[in-house]
Amino acid sequence: MGQLSKIEWTEATWNPAVGCTKMSPACQNCYAEAMSHRLKAMGVNGYADGFKLTLLPERLADPMQRKRSTIYFVNPMNDLFHERIPASHIRQVFDVMKKAPQHAFQVLTKRADKGEGFVASYDASHHPYLAL
Repeated sequence: MGQLSKIEWTEATWNPAVGCTKMSPACQNCYAEAMSHRLKAMGVNGYADGFKLTLLPERLADPMQRKRSTIYFVNPMNDLFHERIPASHIRQVFDVMKKAPQHAFQVLTKRADKGEGFVASYDASHHPYLAL
């Protein structure tokens, strides 16, 4: 179902992928990288490789399990538009978002070019709030 969040501007997090690589000076003090090392030390499922990019398809359906309207922060432990995340995985994430209109999904990225290209090619006709 995703994890309930203490982040003030969202209600829950959903991580169908974790891990990333630094791409800009803004990545120097990456919260997700520091947190992933803690989660690995705690033995949390999905963090066995620390901050190494890892797809977690078993988490794709998590938002579908929650009926109550929820604001989800998508992939706070990763950048959904990372160059090594295949378009097929991104499409599966967006398909879940489309199938769960009771929820609002927040996707943040430092890779806006890939995000914009994906959104332009994605059929969002049934997802009226999809915008960059």
